[in-house]
Amino acid sequence: MTSLLPETTTTSKSVSPWMDRLRQVTHNRMAMVGLIILVSLALIAIFARYIAPYDPLEMDLEHNLQPPSSGHLLGTDKLGRDVLSRVIYGSRISLVVGFIVQGIALLVGVTLGAISGYFGGVLDMIIQRAVDVVMAFPFLILCIAIVSLIGPSLTNMMLVLGAVSWVDYARMVRGMVLSVKEQEYIIAARVVGARNSRIIFRHVLPGTMGVIIVEATFGIASAILSASGLSFLGMGAQPPTAEWGALLSDAKPYLRQLPMMSVAPGFAIMITVLAINFVGDALRDAFDPRVFKA
Repeated sequence: MTSLLPETTTTSKSVSPWMDRLRQVTHNRMAMVGLIILVSLALIAIFARYIAPYDPLEMDLEHNLQPPSSGHLLGTDKLGRDVLSRVIYGSRISLVVGFIVQGIALLVGVTLGAISGYFGGVLDMIIQRAVDVVMAFPFLILCIAIVSLIGPSLTNMMLVLGAVSWVDYARMVRGMVLSVKEQEYIIAARVVGARNSRIIFRHVLPGTMGVIIVEATFGIASAILSASGLSFLGMGAQPPTAEWGALLSDAKPYLRQLPMMSVAPGFAIMITVLAINFVGDALRDAFDPRVFKA
């Protein structure tokens, strides 16, 4: 009887650290609110063609600049397009931009950061000097300058935002790799002849995943804000694309006459970024490197 007790205790405590952290996130009320909002926005984006009352590109010049009414809940813009429909379709662009930008930044930043920290030497010096050069310029000003050179478009904007955002990941991953690459299990892997690429991706990077996930979550919110800002300045999505930042730009001349033209896309940006930050705060608490052990 007594021999079974230690086994029972061990089994009850043998919970994956990832599942434990996930449980912490699900018990966070604000994170759940944010997650519900994000899932709702994702569903709206996926089923936009069925939810939007009108085609976002359909023009009706006879009924342009109409105030909110039963036919157009948020009114119409200068070309008679339904504002609500354009805001709904804008969710597709903004969410896709956020994930693509962070995908590019993650791929470049994590790879270069791991190479820099693991190999050191000349490679480390070159990569870190590149990081210093990029970080020497204000983020938004650098993006505007590069987009101006290669031409304003939604694709160019995403590529530029991703190409400039990688530096934070590179520095973060480099520091974490430096802290673990001399651990005994890494040395043992080298001794048995494991390839460097296998050591990096199978033994080094998994220990950084918690912090990377947190950084990427906040990065998506930052990417959506940056993309909206660039589109507002005419450097991102071009007409007639329905994108929240571009909708704000179109609404500038009619701010007093038709406030809903600017309030609607502005509120969409705010609620999306707020929801992502709610989830990010919970993930940061759960994956705090002081308590998280991969």
